[in-house]
Amino acid sequence: MQCQDIMDQLEELSPKSFAEDWDNVGLMVGDPEKEVKTIFLALDATDEAIDEAILMGADMIVTHHPLIFKGLKSVSEDHFIGRRILKLARHNICLYSMHTNFDVMGMADAAADELKLNGREVLAKTFEDDIATEGFGRVGNLPRAMTLKDAAEYVRDAFHVSMVRVFGNPDAPVHRAAVCPGSGGSMIEDALAAKAEVYITGDIDHHEGIDAVAQGLSIIDAGHYGIEQIFVPYMKDYLRRELPGVAVYTVTPKEPCWFI
Repeated sequence: MQCQDIMDQLEELSPKSFAEDWDNVGLMVGDPEKEVKTIFLALDATDEAIDEAILMGADMIVTHHPLIFKGLKSVSEDHFIGRRILKLARHNICLYSMHTNFDVMGMADAAADELKLNGREVLAKTFEDDIATEGFGRVGNLPRAMTLKDAAEYVRDAFHVSMVRVFGNPDAPVHRAAVCPGSGGSMIEDALAAKAEVYITGDIDHHEGIDAVAQGLSIIDAGHYGIEQIFVPYMKDYLRRELPGVAVYTVTPKEPCWFI
């Protein structure tokens, strides 16, 4: 199967047209006509992930976050992104990234599934027609009413992370929840407008957290990696189901930071 065939399958799931204008999605490195027998999945194309893909004999890497995001004026060993690109080229490995298009068409519902949200709706709409409404995040009801402390433990366990950060009264009752994987500070207003009692996301800073609480919205910050790591098992299941003739391997799970 050619790389182009796999890209077509990935874009059937998450069309590139759903990506934000500022984003960079699609084929980052490689030849669309390359024959692909083995795919390696990772959240990020780190040095460790690329080395692991090489050991696995991967022909193609699929990541959530783009390797090439800001403009590059050159590709050389003098820059860490250039070194990664050159390593991929030397080993004839294609790299494809599906970022905000997957956030809209894949990640949002996957996160809501992990939380078992009922009666879910799109949190921040980016597309709407007579057939469907799509966008970032979801809002709905947790399986049961619980305290914020219980909800924090529920989120920690649902996403299999070592810790979460919480803004709000631990005894506050919460039931209606909004979730936005990744960096969700810009959608606090959407969570408030949706009348969420708790907002589950990542990368919330001090002022965003205390200001949300002042407006009646508790925050559970499970980390950028913490929620978006679901990309890897989600895509493994999807690719193994849709492309049974292609071997699919996944990066060794590892949180990008550690805590004392």
